[in-house]
Amino acid sequence: MPLGERGGWERSESRYCGVETDFSDDVPSLLSFNISTGGFDYVLAPLMNPSYRPSLVEGKGLETQVLPVAGSDLVLSPSQWSSHVVGKISSWIDLDSEDEVLRMDSETTLKQEIAWATHLSLQACLLPTPKGKSCANYARCVNQVLQGLTTLQLWLRVPLVKSEGDSMDATTEGLTDSWELWNSFRLLCEHDSKLSVALDVMSTLPSETSLGRWMGESVRAAIISTDSFLTNARGYPCLSKRHQKLIAGFFDHAAQVVVSGKPVHNLPKASDSNTEGTQKHPLRSYLDYVAYLFQKMEPLPEQERIELGYRDFLQAPLQPLMDNLEAQTYETFERDTVKYLQYQRAVAKALVDRVPEEKASEITTVLMVVGAGRGPLVRASLQAAGETNRKLKVYAVEKNPNAVVTLHNLVKLEGWEGVVTIISCDMRFWNASEKADILVSELLGSFGDNELSPECLDGAQRFLKPDGISIPSSYTSFIQPVTASKLYNDVKAHKDLAHFETPYVVKLHSVARLAPSQSVFTFTHPTTKANNQRYKKLHFNLPSDAGSALVHGFAGYFDSVLYKDVHLGIEPTTATPNMFSWFPIFFPLRKPVEVHPDSPLEVHFWRCCGSSKVWYEWSVSSPTPTPMHNTNGRSYWVGL
Repeated sequence: MPLGERGGWERSESRYCGVETDFSDDVPSLLSFNISTGGFDYVLAPLMNPSYRPSLVEGKGLETQVLPVAGSDLVLSPSQWSSHVVGKISSWIDLDSEDEVLRMDSETTLKQEIAWATHLSLQACLLPTPKGKSCANYARCVNQVLQGLTTLQLWLRVPLVKSEGDSMDATTEGLTDSWELWNSFRLLCEHDSKLSVALDVMSTLPSETSLGRWMGESVRAAIISTDSFLTNARGYPCLSKRHQKLIAGFFDHAAQVVVSGKPVHNLPKASDSNTEGTQKHPLRSYLDYVAYLFQKMEPLPEQERIELGYRDFLQAPLQPLMDNLEAQTYETFERDTVKYLQYQRAVAKALVDRVPEEKASEITTVLMVVGAGRGPLVRASLQAAGETNRKLKVYAVEKNPNAVVTLHNLVKLEGWEGVVTIISCDMRFWNASEKADILVSELLGSFGDNELSPECLDGAQRFLKPDGISIPSSYTSFIQPVTASKLYNDVKAHKDLAHFETPYVVKLHSVARLAPSQSVFTFTHPTTKANNQRYKKLHFNLPSDAGSALVHGFAGYFDSVLYKDVHLGIEPTTATPNMFSWFPIFFPLRKPVEVHPDSPLEVHFWRCCGSSKVWYEWSVSSPTPTPMHNTNGRSYWVGL
């Protein structure tokens, strides 16, 4: 049965736990024992007798032979094959062997078993670990197979190892970093979007930073050997704290656990049988512990559950100057109470600084909300005035005629007629009748300046008093190299250049952040002029114990100073807690770049301005140069 309900439907893919079994020609009994009796959800089982070799078959030809498979397809219904069996390709195959007979046998067997798995409508098959450091022919054959697959997924089995420094303690058969094995294999597979990895979790784990790389890879299963379990005070199997954290991370990234091996724990006598007196499955205590880890995971917060559908989903950024936002978009932003509380704090501080307490009843502060939308900043500003006992006169400037209708109704409903004046106009072209003491705007994008806040505020600052206050007063963009195989494959699936030159707004989830983010462009108001090209060169270094990694692109964020010590932003180290108005932005690379801890990643970013548009260009110059992305602004923000 599934591991539990407490984790909620948001982790539904991780709820299923499999068990690795030996070959059996009696599949119904295999399923009955492991699923009905044992409580597992599926078996990871060989599809073909391990003694079979095509070259040993006697007869007129392979086409006349009956393959020694695990029973007829009729022994299970199609739905049982699909939901309860993950095929295990014969572990003896070695497609890069120097022995030609073995190599040809391996290639034939691989194709036969994949064909049989497809015939059975299996959802996935496990490929054995490559036998040596060179796996070119193995990858070539798998790539051929992948081209013909529609629904069947292939999982490459890879041991989770990485030696630290010169130590070889954690290696398997001379393998020092299993990520490099996985990376070389998938790079040789053109159709790698159908290829995932199943990690063999060992008793010894690599460093935290090394493990973090895998969170950006397409890990579908964590195969845990019974040898990796410790023994608790009651004699039952358990995992170390580091193993628990790793498994929780896999649960959160839709990976399933498979228990492998023979029981190695001598359980107390009372646990050897159930209440009916029938023998329990020998691995049931391991399953129970995995279920315990799943069930103790904290449920996702409400906002995270709302955003589940946006995880790793590519969205085109808003074009607020070109397009008028719809009511649903406004409503989404207006639900973000944290953001408007920050604005309210900033306006309150500005009002107190602007008007001393002894003159609070005499001076009326002129505040302009440029890009007022449906009024949340107007409300926040008036609440700040009430909180500080300052008098306020508000101009609400909005270019969207549909939002202006809502603004007029809001003013009437709240009784703000004597305080709020609505201006239905683009802020850049409005001629104000008086200067503002405070200019408030909500024009920031995921990358800070990407929704043309600098250009808009350039046009609006002419009606700010010389000593006036701009809220926000500054904002800075940041980038960070990431491993994001799902995002890369989603972009690649479009099969054109344009999508690799488009920055996307994404709720990042299945990504590995490879190095701390660095600042790119900063704009300060009311002093910065926007209409000039900007350029930044950045150098990123992977942590020394991280191991090599593949950069699929760059995550972009922003941090802003609304006023003095009031911040707003999504940069990971300074992000405003519980705020959801902005997802990060993702700048993809046409070809991923492999980086190493001893080789810095040199990145170049440009913010370019034309007569009617703004765009970004980006490239990598080291360790491997990439083409310039988005030259001349094929993807851009329009409206200047």
